[in-house]
Amino acid sequence: MKKLFLSASFKDVSSIFADFEENIRGKTVTFIPTASKVEKVVFYVEAGKKALEKLGVIIDELEISTSTINEISTKLRSNDFIYVTGGNTFFLLQELKRTGADEIIIEEVNAGKLYIGESAGAMVAAANIEYVKAMDSHKKSSGLLNFDALGLVDFYTVPHYTNFPFKKSAQKIMDNYSSTLKLSPISNNEAILVVGDEIRTVRS
Repeated sequence: MKKLFLSASFKDVSSIFADFEENIRGKTVTFIPTASKVEKVVFYVEAGKKALEKLGVIIDELEISTSTINEISTKLRSNDFIYVTGGNTFFLLQELKRTGADEIIIEEVNAGKLYIGESAGAMVAAANIEYVKAMDSHKKSSGLLNFDALGLVDFYTVPHYTNFPFKKSAQKIMDNYSSTLKLSPISNNEAILVVGDEIRTVRS
């Protein structure tokens, strides 16, 4: 059964995660910071790591853009969870596709492995990320041929809804796409929990 935990700011909803996934102490997570590699502001990467470690989760970092296919496959397949941080969604998707990590993640999540997506990591779980252009620069992904993403969920997460400094860009996405896409806006204090066909938004 498919299981996903999607957030805008993981550190702000880690208590929800602790309730959502009960047996987490001692489990190992493949922690993917790739989206942050082309960003100047990256404090959320360490914040997410610390929040996980506080819950007793063991971090096994995987930088997709510099790892071998073998390293990527081994870590994604052998660890208990997959965690994808925030940053630039387009650069993230480019690297996932370039390395084939996208196909492994889809396979693992469809087989029941828990996927934790924060901001860009939540948006890339949608079927397509073209809608993200109002929030992220797609110029950082010159090797991306199309915007088809992981397709793990049938909705489109809009993170940081009502939160500075993304208030305007999140609202722009809502204005531009609410009539054509199934948007799911979440603030930094909310998370989307997916278990099979059941989807619910929870506030911390």
